Amino acid sequence: MTVRRDPTAPWDTARAARRARLERARGVWPDRWVPPERVTPLLEAILEPGDRVCLEGDNQKQADFLAGALARVDPARVHGLHLVLSVLALPEHVALFERGIARRLDFSFSGPQALRLAGLVQAGKIEIGAIHTYLELYARYFVDLTPRVALVAAQAADAAGNLYTGPNTEETPTVVEATAFRDGIVVAQVNERLERLPRVDIPGDWVDVLTLAPAPSTIEPLFTRDPAEIGEIQVLMAMMVVKGIYAEYGVQSLNHGIGFDSAAIELILPTYGEALGLRGRICRHWAVNPHPTLIPAIEAGFVESIHAFGSELGMEAYVAARPDVFFTGHDGSLRSNRALAQTAGLYGCDLFVGSTLQLDLAGNSSTATASRITGFGGAPNMGSDARGRRHATPAWLRAGREAPPGPGGMPRGRKLVVQLLETFREHMEPAIVERLDAWDLAERMGTALPPVMIYGDDVTHVVTEEGIANLLLCRSDAERAEAIRGVAGYTPVGRARSRSAVEALRALGIVRRPEDLGIDLRDATRDLLAARTVKDLVSWSGGLYDPPARFRRW
Repeated sequence: MTVRRDPTAPWDTARAARRARLERARGVWPDRWVPPERVTPLLEAILEPGDRVCLEGDNQKQADFLAGALARVDPARVHGLHLVLSVLALPEHVALFERGIARRLDFSFSGPQALRLAGLVQAGKIEIGAIHTYLELYARYFVDLTPRVALVAAQAADAAGNLYTGPNTEETPTVVEATAFRDGIVVAQVNERLERLPRVDIPGDWVDVLTLAPAPSTIEPLFTRDPAEIGEIQVLMAMMVVKGIYAEYGVQSLNHGIGFDSAAIELILPTYGEALGLRGRICRHWAVNPHPTLIPAIEAGFVESIHAFGSELGMEAYVAARPDVFFTGHDGSLRSNRALAQTAGLYGCDLFVGSTLQLDLAGNSSTATASRITGFGGAPNMGSDARGRRHATPAWLRAGREAPPGPGGMPRGRKLVVQLLETFREHMEPAIVERLDAWDLAERMGTALPPVMIYGDDVTHVVTEEGIANLLLCRSDAERAEAIRGVAGYTPVGRARSRSAVEALRALGIVRRPEDLGIDLRDATRDLLAARTVKDLVSWSGGLYDPPARFRRW
């Protein structure tokens, strides 16, 4: 039996609803440019209970004025919202759930609100749909999480509503496109209104409402690490990574996560990497934010290209002055693109280095623990083996040869995924554990799966201050667990290892100590850092790097 849709039923219900919402908005203010003091009443007119809303919270750029305006709406009129945002970063984001304005959350990263988010889960004031990777969340904007209303931020707009997003373009065009082309409503806060924009990042006919924010939108220097805080343990681990992984596999394209461990790697490239004769042989192409700690490697000729997820506060002039390295527009400023940079990291990079809060004996890792729910950001994209990849590079092919053979002996490559962590975290919490907190957290959140950041079968190497465990070479779960125990130090997990088993793994090259790599512990000093202070980074940049005030100690 053939069933047909009622031919009299309309096909434009979403479009009609959009028109009705905009008519209510014009009742609050007749023009698309709305004064800041009228934004909260405008949101009360546009929004309906249960709406799916993307309140832009990128890694760095925040629609903070719109977040505050939304947090002031009357919960009797606007409640039960479903927030779909990349980063839960601001106190106002959390206040939306505390006041009942929002109820459900789908996100990627929580950063500074990790502890408060864990408290909301404990108190039952929030429903978490999923902790996504960035690409996963963006994809769902175009499938089943399309925003009904998007609240975004831009650097500037012109009279026609065209938006210029500047260096921190990040995911704004992706969010706006998903909303605008599904009959949603786009509201943009801008720092300034200009007659002529440096470039157009988002066309004006995708934007419905604009407001000139009373203050520039918040931008955080999220990726800046002060070299003064890098210790000798980080230097030692960096030496092992450079010599035992980057050099041996010939890693040309890569992504680094946030942290002092990865910053140490960047800062020893011009010294230790140069002494090993690795310039031109490793670390040429990057998908990464313009870390200040990359400046010496760029100036020393190690880095040939960088595609950025976002910008970094203080790096604007330096990036504009290095167009051969960065993706910049004709106006001279960076145009970051988080969605495409995530895709580059997933498919275009041979290696990812990242850190975690907990790692178990199978190599599974998570930054969602009993006390904090930090989220994952892009790590699951960067730190996974892209099964759809088809182009070959020497590093990818070698990793594939070391991995267990696939069905029928079909050769494949493998992405190198390195988990870099000290055996103990702050307050002497062991970083390597028998069982992830994620198991208990899944039960508390009522989710179908434990919130794992990177699955163990994607991890190829675990690096601690004790050495490198090459999981590619392991041929059983027991061997993998013993290899991880072999670099787990004096944690309970490490103390439970079999000395003879670990020595057998060393003989096979699965566990490698610094001495196995020809690294003298006495050489692992801060003297290897090409820059030891932020002031040194400024000097390397020729004065172009302008660090935020919190990093100026001179």
